[in-house]
Amino acid sequence: MNPADKIKLSVHQVGKSFRLRDGSMIDAVSDTSFSVLENEFCVLLGPSGCGKSTVLRMIAGLEEPDSGILSLDGHEIFAADRERGMVFQNYTSFDWLTVKQNVEYGMKLNGVPGRERSERADEFIDLVKLSKFKDAYPKQLSGGMKQRVAIARTLANEPALLLMDEPFGALDAETRWNMQELMISIVETTQTTVVMVTHDIEEALYLGDHIVFFSSHPGTVFEDSRPAFKAGKRFLLKEDAVSLDGYADAERHIMRLMREQGADYLTKDDN
Repeated sequence: MNPADKIKLSVHQVGKSFRLRDGSMIDAVSDTSFSVLENEFCVLLGPSGCGKSTVLRMIAGLEEPDSGILSLDGHEIFAADRERGMVFQNYTSFDWLTVKQNVEYGMKLNGVPGRERSERADEFIDLVKLSKFKDAYPKQLSGGMKQRVAIARTLANEPALLLMDEPFGALDAETRWNMQELMISIVETTQTTVVMVTHDIEEALYLGDHIVFFSSHPGTVFEDSRPAFKAGKRFLLKEDAVSLDGYADAERHIMRLMREQGADYLTKDDN
């Protein structure tokens, strides 16, 4: 990390517990700390049940931490607001609105004037390569296209931070890697800071400038790294990244962490 790099998001000693149906409490996240730099693509990775989605929801303001502080641009996060845009795994478009109307929806709620709203919607629809489908309805679109609508709608509101919770998890393999490459292009064009949850190691290594790996439940930061094999670069073509010297070693290392932490979680669960 360069001393001149600006910290965009700070997560400091955050913890979160939930009450179970029987009244007992369970720790989901414990003493979690990491920072995300401005214009960085940060990936939260770890075994199932490690709390990475809970952390993302706290960053979004959809859950309140029991302890610790989250801040964006130096301001503490207390609740959801337009500064943090969220893209979920499930498709969230309104079926009765066209692609363009869906993209305009958030801007309309925020009081953006009609002409500006239309121009900005066209800009982001073009960015996600859906211009030919701007008058189509969601039921006429593929899964990948629906997610592109969600991304365009979120970015059109100009959030300071884009949050994504396994956004490509329901897609087939070919559509998934096409969406991953599209995300690199979008981030390069918009210079948006992104925090994304995934369970996919290859996806994390391709997209991530910064990977925060969580331990098994209760989740905390086990390893915080920036993939050395990419030397700080992003690659518009996935094959260019996966063929780099050092990629295979990085993949084996994370697979080992995933296996160890996943086994640890199963052992704890059995006890």
